[in-house]
Amino acid sequence: MSRFLDPPKPKAPIPAEKVDKEYKSMRLKVFLGAFLGYAAYYLVRKNLSLAAPDMINDGILDAGKVGLAMSAVSIAYAFSKFVMGSVSDRSDARKFLVVGLILSAVVMMSVGLIPFGTNTAVNTAIIFVLMLMVGWLSGFGWPPCGRIMAHWFSQNERSFKMSIWNVSHTIGSFSLGFLAIAGVALAADLGVAQTWRGNFVFPAVVALAISLFCWWAIRDTPESCGLPSVGDWRNDHSGVGSKGKAGEKLPFKVLFVDYVLKNKLLWVVAISNVAVYMVRYGIGDWAPTYLQAKGIMTAAESKVAFSVHNIVGAVGTIACGWATSKFFKGRCAPMNVICMLLCGVGVFLYWLVGSGILAVSPAAQKVLVYVALCIIGFFIYGPVALTGVQALNLVPKNAAGTAAGFVGLFGYLLGDAVCSKILVGGIASGSSWDAAMLSVAIGAIVGVLLCAVLIPSEKRLARQ
Repeated sequence: MSRFLDPPKPKAPIPAEKVDKEYKSMRLKVFLGAFLGYAAYYLVRKNLSLAAPDMINDGILDAGKVGLAMSAVSIAYAFSKFVMGSVSDRSDARKFLVVGLILSAVVMMSVGLIPFGTNTAVNTAIIFVLMLMVGWLSGFGWPPCGRIMAHWFSQNERSFKMSIWNVSHTIGSFSLGFLAIAGVALAADLGVAQTWRGNFVFPAVVALAISLFCWWAIRDTPESCGLPSVGDWRNDHSGVGSKGKAGEKLPFKVLFVDYVLKNKLLWVVAISNVAVYMVRYGIGDWAPTYLQAKGIMTAAESKVAFSVHNIVGAVGTIACGWATSKFFKGRCAPMNVICMLLCGVGVFLYWLVGSGILAVSPAAQKVLVYVALCIIGFFIYGPVALTGVQALNLVPKNAAGTAAGFVGLFGYLLGDAVCSKILVGGIASGSSWDAAMLSVAIGAIVGVLLCAVLIPSEKRLARQ
């Protein structure tokens, strides 16, 4: 398997007069492959969040344990993204992304095909194991995309291009909501008694189709296509210098110790990412369950709200990337502070409306929930993208996957699994949903402070 994933050898250089045309064509194809490929990973990652309310009603899952089952994806993904990050730095991005996507789709589809019994404890254990597998396989997604962005786009264009690419996960999450609705409707038309199975099967089929496109579009590095490095092509050699030649595998010690563990600023980025991911998933993943539990929306309405929250996030991601380049010359920390502050306003509004403290009619309540989810979506995905940019900017491009995996480990393990799933789910189960959403609002304020810590360091690095 390791030899199958090895990066391809550099090809003989193509004629100089063909370089520009070939480079532009290949960059577009590779970008689209990475964009749609990563979006497809989100079609087979958060399906349980959408299916959980119906699975609880059908007696498949215990309401008190659903948060534990959902956390399995985040726990496994956190470690996988870190470990697979270093493996992807030594692998062919094309093979790495496509193999992981196919396996993720097959495992997620199996959840919708298994004939579960009436023992909720056994069902939860089975789903927990399957979600662990999905989480681990999901770790094949971001690292090769980070490798692609580092090798095909130079540093002075990367913050904006990565902001556009980062929209892929919001497009994926947005699409998942509607594909899940279509899957449930299709299951009903086919006479399937437990229509929640459509949440798992139909999106997985779409993900498998996208994997074929990714195999056609993606190539590992410019050098593997006979092109010069992106730094030579654009005459942009800014950023941290790389060790070794293009396509050369770096020792794990160099990747983990020299580039990550000894990098103090990367540690700060990783810690700030905890708060960002707590808010991201504390709102997004629990929205269908929360809105139905509070009687604010029906199952179908909550899935639409979930999708709207994510598509607005796509617009916000691009806007934040543009503003970072336009007003802060690529420095990410100031924009992260602004976004987290405004996101906190949206979370507090979400909590005020859901808790009934802001007393309004049922119709106005739905409108305000949409407003709050749009504010949160618009501003939270900017920091999600920009923390990834910060990680890539602090290491050489042939350590991009390792750095991204390290920052992702903190975000997904501590921010998502521990804070947004176990903590928020535990508070909701042990106290109330009102207290749970208040904890997310407090997390947003903590995020403002953590992101602000990086402002002086970024200014200092910009002057060097």
